[in-house]
Amino acid sequence: MRRAFVESLVELAERDDSVVLLTGDLGYTVIEPFAERYPGRFFNVGVAEQNMIGMATGLTSFGLKPFAYSIATFASMRGYEFIRNGPVLHELPVRVVGVGDGFDYGPNGATHFPLEDVALMRVQPGLAVVAPADPVQTRSAMLALADLPGPAYIKLGKGGTPVPGLEGRFRLGRTELIGDGEDVAILAYGSMAAEAVEAMSLLEAEGVRSTVGVVASLAPPPVEDLAELLDRVPLAIALEAHYLTGGLGSLVSEVVAERGLACRVIRQGMATLPRGQTGSPAFMRSRHGLTAQSVADSAVTVLESTR
Repeated sequence: MRRAFVESLVELAERDDSVVLLTGDLGYTVIEPFAERYPGRFFNVGVAEQNMIGMATGLTSFGLKPFAYSIATFASMRGYEFIRNGPVLHELPVRVVGVGDGFDYGPNGATHFPLEDVALMRVQPGLAVVAPADPVQTRSAMLALADLPGPAYIKLGKGGTPVPGLEGRFRLGRTELIGDGEDVAILAYGSMAAEAVEAMSLLEAEGVRSTVGVVASLAPPPVEDLAELLDRVPLAIALEAHYLTGGLGSLVSEVVAERGLACRVIRQGMATLPRGQTGSPAFMRSRHGLTAQSVADSAVTVLESTR
């Protein structure tokens, strides 16, 4: 997904001289295609994410469209006040790019797990929050955000496998559906979308029909799409490598509550701090119940209890 981001950025820069890239001294072996082609539009600000956001904000006064790139925990939290007071309050076209979805930086430990970034960013009015599911959707999202007049937070995973059935579809403020089952809706974004599609296959083998909703646009929220989907299923599972509070599970619960829908919501995310052991992304997802099998088990258990 990182390479898809840089390739898309080069594509945008070819037709728009205002596109520039800033990095907090990382991304090497990934960002070179842009840095080497447009050295005058590339800035390494060093390990100083607050300054990076401040610089990006200032660059907009010259008519530029800056992309500020760092590891998601650093991009979203070290410069959070700067994002709020600059791009958000002044509605400026700064794109903050956070790399690493959930446990992508597994061996690096909890300091590198962005488990609260969606909650932080989703609360800021006018800030688009986008978390593509795969490389193809990353390109679609980049093109969709190209002319957005306001700010955006783009959350990128490190994975490179296309999600079956998604085919790169992305629309800002919309949910992309895979399947048409009416027993359960599985909602996910980023790297969890692939687990959601696998869970759909597992449930089909159990005779449970499901629909996967890829919610890559978390803000603006796809309220109408979610309401329409949730109105026709008795159960929705919101799957995310994020704390339970403030993320996709909260968004889904808000839609159900505000629309008065008769749909039970299961928030399948991080309920506790990732203390103790660390390891590969697959190990960490399994340890915290963020797998296709865990989703399928949850759905079957709830549906059997309601029957």
